[in-house]
Amino acid sequence: MSLRTQRMAAGAIVLLAVSAVAATAETAPHEALRTASVSQSSGAIASPASSPVEASEPYAVFAPRQNPIEHKIDYSIWTSALSNFVISMGPPLRKKPFEQGTFIGTRRRMGHNSIYRLEGSMVAFSFMNKEVIESFAEYRRDLEGVAETLDIQSLPRNEQLAFWLNLHNVALVEQISKEWPIRQPREIEIDGVPLDDAKFITIRGISLSPKDIRTRIVFPNWKDPAVIYGFWRGEIGGPAMQREAFAASTVSNLLDRAGREFANSRRGVENRGKTLHVSQLYEEAAPFYFPNFGTDLREHLLDFANEDVRKKIGKTREVKATLREHDIADLAGGARGNAFFANGRIGPGVADLLRQRQQKFEYVERQGIRTGTVTFTNIDLPGDAPDKGEVQ
Repeated sequence: MSLRTQRMAAGAIVLLAVSAVAATAETAPHEALRTASVSQSSGAIASPASSPVEASEPYAVFAPRQNPIEHKIDYSIWTSALSNFVISMGPPLRKKPFEQGTFIGTRRRMGHNSIYRLEGSMVAFSFMNKEVIESFAEYRRDLEGVAETLDIQSLPRNEQLAFWLNLHNVALVEQISKEWPIRQPREIEIDGVPLDDAKFITIRGISLSPKDIRTRIVFPNWKDPAVIYGFWRGEIGGPAMQREAFAASTVSNLLDRAGREFANSRRGVENRGKTLHVSQLYEEAAPFYFPNFGTDLREHLLDFANEDVRKKIGKTREVKATLREHDIADLAGGARGNAFFANGRIGPGVADLLRQRQQKFEYVERQGIRTGTVTFTNIDLPGDAPDKGEVQ
């Protein structure tokens, strides 16, 4: 399938969903995934700042430096790609999903059956051809190349954070798309090593895994736990993939959006009696952000929770990290038989998920629930901090 046809396939998915989905980009997203451009202003590389990462570890070289140089990395190509193959499932409703359909001649249900299937976002892996999949690997290598010519740790902090979040997510999309169809990303191995621990990313001669980027670079060097929500895990149970790339000017707002969606969803927080059950993903971040797990996590969640979830948090006495859904965050549910694109047809699994999604949006409209946000950037108000918008 040509790049133009690929783009049309992604557009067809959008059109068959609901009108709340943003229109696809005008330019083909995968034609130029091979280039990440950089702009810069003059300045010298500053000396390293103190870092919570042990100096003996190779990852200490990535600790942010003081007095950054004003470089900027352009991720517009990645944004174009995301806007085409990521489908938002709308706001979390904390209610039973709409009923799945059954198909003529069988009681079998195709596609997703997770209770979280109408939360977060889905990636249209089933519509990606070989050429598109190869472009993800090329783009990941180009991001690695940017780090060879530019000291990432010398960039402004938001630029650094955007780089690590985008690199992590590009790498996961690359590997999952190569192995698709697969029901659960955790089943993927690279040379016998589970995907999350596989060191297939190389920055300045240092081999990194997706987990290394999270726990050896970002978590130790950023104090704001909102960074948790920028890392896409490929699973329904994780934070949603955003439909635009992270950039220095948007990373704070995108993390806030992702955090509010996750913290108010059933896959993020549930109360059962006097126990608050939370996603197991919070355990990974606990040593960095929630040392007193129950107390610290409650305080964090209250920053994102809506009125309903705040009440649920208030009714509980203990916190347990028990929630996890490992199924792939894929429109087709990780099964080739559930989705295909031929003669304008979409497979029954995908069609049924989109039908449920449309029912959800119709319900949201009837209830008057807000589905979008308006974000103002580059506006300074009296009393604003000089570093407003910077993720600490």
